[in-house]
Amino acid sequence: MKVLYFASLREAVGRTDEELELPAGVATVGDLRAHLAARGEGWQALAEGRNVRAALNQRMVGADAAVAAGDEVAFFPPVTGG
Repeated sequence: MKVLYFASLREAVGRTDEELELPAGVATVGDLRAHLAARGEGWQALAEGRNVRAALNQRMVGADAAVAAGDEVAFFPPVTGG
């Protein structure tokens, strides 16, 4: 699975992307967020309750979207224009 981080999330976690095996017990985008947030400090930017959007294989999804090995998941803050 490839995980991408954009904008302020990229700065918080200190990387733009990573490859990881689908962790045991991770079945949804929300599960993946919780798994990553549990890494500690900067990763708390992904914690539940934080305003984070997700895309699964380049399609916007909610926290209940199922993930599988080989998927691409991108996390990013909401974007505003003006």
